[in-house]
Amino acid sequence: MNIGVIGLGSMGKRRIRLIKSNFPDVNIIGIDNSEERCREVEELFNIKTLANSDEFFENNNCNAVFISTPPLTHSKIINDALNNNLSVFTEINLVKDMYDENIDLANENGVTLFLSSTQLYRKEINYITSKISNFNKTTNYIYHIGNYLPDWHPWESYKNFFVGNKKTNGCREILTIELPWIVNAFGEIKQIHVSKNKITDLEVDYPDSFFVNIIHKNGSNGVLIVDLVSRHAVRNLEIINEDGYIQWDGTPEGLKEWNPNSNELDQIKLYDEISNQEDYNQTIIENAYLEEIKDFFNTLDSNQKHGLYSFEKDKYVLDAIDIIEEMDDKKAHVFR
Repeated sequence: MNIGVIGLGSMGKRRIRLIKSNFPDVNIIGIDNSEERCREVEELFNIKTLANSDEFFENNNCNAVFISTPPLTHSKIINDALNNNLSVFTEINLVKDMYDENIDLANENGVTLFLSSTQLYRKEINYITSKISNFNKTTNYIYHIGNYLPDWHPWESYKNFFVGNKKTNGCREILTIELPWIVNAFGEIKQIHVSKNKITDLEVDYPDSFFVNIIHKNGSNGVLIVDLVSRHAVRNLEIINEDGYIQWDGTPEGLKEWNPNSNELDQIKLYDEISNQEDYNQTIIENAYLEEIKDFFNTLDSNQKHGLYSFEKDKYVLDAIDIIEEMDDKKAHVFR
């Protein structure tokens, strides 16, 4: 198989590293308009690179493309790839630009349109979702994800990173990462109430803290707190049910479940081996990214349209996020 990876920043390099390590028969071409990044990737991975995506599309002999560029550039690159009959793996988009057009184009050309949603591939999330489905009663949750924005990419200014843009802001990215699995686990949303503010001196023109109360159609009730403020990176989840209690701090070692026999929290061990990178927080592990890539290749082999997640599902989530960002603090939004 021959593939292109467009965008050779941190995520593009992660995709290349995992493919090179686990799929040695896959040939990779890297594409980025930064000559410096191209040289770096050539040296790191010994692959060919191009500095222009138009050149890649005009002369490619590839089966598929990974799109790891900033989110606002995704829609056109996806469209170019589909018009060249290439299957697409795209990182999270954060906006719905050209969604209907690209969905239709993928269907017309019979190629795969695969959208990343890495949390759906986390073993802890799958374990939690399975437990929730087996509870006999309504389940509530409290979930706080916080991390100081300048610490996200310490090697560059957040103002030069897409999270500095209001359209693809940091809180929006967290919501786009987390809401797909929350909706999958707890069901469709019935009502949302939002409170938000800005308590930092960060040079961003959007709130740095969101407090979201979500009422699901099945009666489950959740409090989702998202912030770009916490100097200690935190991902704390509590699942609350009369039949059980689950706690997770976002790390592979941090999943715990109440044991009714001992009346204590037992650690749940799900990994034989954990892969991570030094530059990233301990809650970010490579295992789920690899499983996602495996699913993409399996999807291609079986001629499926998408993997665990889809553009259709993402439209629902992005619509909800638009509402969260636009809502007046004093009002609740009821979903139809």
